[in-house]
Amino acid sequence: MKKEKRQVDVVVISDVHLGTYGCRAKELLHYLKSIKPKTVVLNGDIIDIWQFSKSYWPKSHMKIIKHIMNWLSKGVKVYYITGNHDEMLRKFEGFKMGSFQIVNKLILNLDNEEKAWIFHGDVFDVTMQHSKWLAKLGAIGYDSLIIINSVANWISEKVFKRGKLSFSKKIKNSVKGAIKFINGFEETAADIGINMNYQYVVCGHIHHPEMRKIEQNHGSIMYLNSGDWIENLTALEYHKGQWDLFRFKESDRIAMLNGGDDEAMEMDIKQLFNQMVSDFSLKSS
Repeated sequence: MKKEKRQVDVVVISDVHLGTYGCRAKELLHYLKSIKPKTVVLNGDIIDIWQFSKSYWPKSHMKIIKHIMNWLSKGVKVYYITGNHDEMLRKFEGFKMGSFQIVNKLILNLDNEEKAWIFHGDVFDVTMQHSKWLAKLGAIGYDSLIIINSVANWISEKVFKRGKLSFSKKIKNSVKGAIKFINGFEETAADIGINMNYQYVVCGHIHHPEMRKIEQNHGSIMYLNSGDWIENLTALEYHKGQWDLFRFKESDRIAMLNGGDDEAMEMDIKQLFNQMVSDFSLKSS
């Protein structure tokens, strides 16, 4: 029996990084197929134009685009908020086609006359503002680390029958945490949101899923971050006046594998390994 999809008023997804080795497109597609949203907010870095390569665009990545287009054909509102990895799209701000729209930021009217201020968040990143080349170099290094981690996890699970490794996540979280601390990312977003009389400020960018109330001298606001679909596998959902943070669980993965994706996932790991060897050979020659 086909499982009934969950009704969701608004879903916010960010930092998918389609076109990179670390993107967990199969898990994301499984999640997208499980919900029936009225409004979809793609909050930046959905397609990674920084690292886009013609040699790596798996079918699973294309299925994400097709699924979103299927939503559009059914009249679902889809807002594409530009991020730093897809900043090329910022020159198309205001573009509309049917229920699809490209924006740099979004004010979303919610229940009880509440408003959510939604934007990617790279505007608060000092590295992005002053050393974009350093940010791009870091992205390339992190993506290489994801390849190594993916192959190591596959070997750990299939050969040694052990659990997954998580060194890439630990490194990423420590670096992003330092940047967040220096920049006062969350506090800055909250401060501006409070001054503009918004009830919610919704960001992405730092790959750190979060839901917490931030109180300052001149008011308070709910700070929300949708996380990413590389390691945290999270999304924000708003339904019937309430925000929730979705986390892809092991039970979701089992359900996905029972759907026949296990072999395809192994093929993806082999493709990652072959691509890693190919890239290394080209750089060494």
